[in-house]
Amino acid sequence: MLKKILTAKHRGFCAGVERAVEIVEKSLIKYGAPVYVRHEIVHNKFVVNNLKKKGVIFVESLDEVPKETNQPVIFSAHGVAKRVIEKAKNYNLLFYDAICPLVSKIHKEITLLESQGFQIIMIGHEGHPEVEGTAGQLKDMGNLTLVQTLSDVEKLYFSSEQKLAYITQTTLSVFDTQEIVDALEKKFPEILAPKKSDICYATSNRQSSVQDMASKVDAIFVVGAFNSSNSIRLVETAKRFGCEYSELIENIDNFDYAQLGKFNSIGLTASASAPEEQLNMFIEKIKSKFPVEVTDYKEDESIIFKVPNFLN
Repeated sequence: MLKKILTAKHRGFCAGVERAVEIVEKSLIKYGAPVYVRHEIVHNKFVVNNLKKKGVIFVESLDEVPKETNQPVIFSAHGVAKRVIEKAKNYNLLFYDAICPLVSKIHKEITLLESQGFQIIMIGHEGHPEVEGTAGQLKDMGNLTLVQTLSDVEKLYFSSEQKLAYITQTTLSVFDTQEIVDALEKKFPEILAPKKSDICYATSNRQSSVQDMASKVDAIFVVGAFNSSNSIRLVETAKRFGCEYSELIENIDNFDYAQLGKFNSIGLTASASAPEEQLNMFIEKIKSKFPVEVTDYKEDESIIFKVPNFLN
């Protein structure tokens, strides 16, 4: 019978996600509905559905936005390719870029590397919006090679004269990425590393918190989304550090709460794109079914990214 719940020290919205959602909320206040958002503002159905109820229309292409509209279009926290920005300008759209500042840093990084003649290796997941947005900063896509696994590194070949550098997606597993970085640096000793890890503070903190929790509980549940890289990495981290039963929960209403009865203790966390509200609702549902003691280890991260002044 479930007796104890432990919550992760670092969990829930990161500063980049908070800023992106706030940009959408303030746009709704300033311009009224509808507000258009290209791609999910963040990868979380709970957040997306709440915004839809308030009048946000999500589109995958700018061609879905009415040509004569005066309503704003917002680009997601994952960042977009330069061609998307140019298209918005050509369509005379009012647009705001809600890109996370830490992703924006990587955009500047990759643009500088290309201008300096580097062949760039990006560690990331093919098809992820952040990877597509970062690659879309380049003038020549031939200057970028994507690697996802150690076997991808083994297949790489570059001449000894080629200047090489690597960057990474911000939401990767800290542990898997380090293995790939080690393999790259062993194979290409002269490869240029970022001055500071591209994996963001929130991703690292949330994975570290799950690592700490993994040995203290019988199971770990991650509130997040199935299309969220940072959510999936938290489940992988829990398993890596010994908590074999680890599960990602996207919809707390469809969850089988009866299964919790086979554990004495569980650990709970929310990914960087999942709001604290969603985790609290999950805890309340558990408490309505089990007489549990909740130990909350939450620590504030004290990092804030401000929204543009013209929306205040």
